[in-house]
Amino acid sequence: MAKPMDITSPEQFSDVLKNSRIVVVDFYANWCGPCKQIAPFFDQLNTTLSRPKIATFVKVNTEAEGAKAVAAEYAVTHLPTFIIFRDGAVVEKIKGANPSQLQSAIEKLSNDITSASAGGSGSSSSASGGIAWRGADLPRGYTDVSDSIDVRGLELLNADDSHFSVRTLLNKAKPSALSKDKASSDEKDWIESDTDEQLLLYTPFNSAVKLHTIQITSLPPTGGDDDDDDEVPMRPKTLKLFTNRPHNLGFDEAEDIDSTQTIEISENNWNSNGTANLGLRFVRFQNVTSLVIFVVDGDGDGEKVRLDRIRFIGESGEKREMGKLEKIGDEQG
Repeated sequence: MAKPMDITSPEQFSDVLKNSRIVVVDFYANWCGPCKQIAPFFDQLNTTLSRPKIATFVKVNTEAEGAKAVAAEYAVTHLPTFIIFRDGAVVEKIKGANPSQLQSAIEKLSNDITSASAGGSGSSSSASGGIAWRGADLPRGYTDVSDSIDVRGLELLNADDSHFSVRTLLNKAKPSALSKDKASSDEKDWIESDTDEQLLLYTPFNSAVKLHTIQITSLPPTGGDDDDDDEVPMRPKTLKLFTNRPHNLGFDEAEDIDSTQTIEISENNWNSNGTANLGLRFVRFQNVTSLVIFVVDGDGDGEKVRLDRIRFIGESGEKREMGKLEKIGDEQG
């Protein structure tokens, strides 16, 4: 059996997540003593349990240029760290060179590996697996928590739902407006408002998160001389945010009540990818179970607003320590 695969780029890692039901990842560094100690055990697990398209074991050198983005994506701040994925989603994260803990976690998935092997390759992981495209860099020390959203509870008011789906906003693929091959008129991967420029997006989370930044991508067409300006959608200008609401607000209510934070987006906030990196007042977004985003108006005189992607950046789960990657397993002193 070959050794665990070395990951050298985010694109390669995304392909692995999409093509294997279970993926076990060893995040390490060459200078890390505990990483070296547990490496033979990880190789042994690979030899015993690896199955094509079912169970894949990979290694990520957190200091290698092409692999740093993968470590950042999953907020790896201690070494070694082992992350287990099933169908593209994280199911277990283990910090430290603890063979018994790692083996115990993998044994929980052994039945899945055995049954999938008996039934052939089985279904591949969902299209939602892999590393998400983002139009801006992650703030240092934070990660993308968009996977914590309960997509079944998403609600978007005043959207033109005859052509657009709210789940499009969380699509992990690069927006078609930035691709050479534009999406056809029947394959729109963005949303637009309907009767006017206002939108109300209700976003529930599966567990409480801490939100640091919202990244909004909006890529309206430039518009030619013959286009009606009212028909060309605008980028959003004013946002009002409301936390921990049990359900979506109505437009009149959203206009009248005080927001958790109001954000004015200027032209300078939009980068070359059409993305605005909107920092939040972090102290007000410490225990967020739901978020309502009210798009109050657009940046022009049109009648519609367009949104292509939204990513939520912050912390989920246990508190992470900031700064340099740490190794676990060596005594201090």
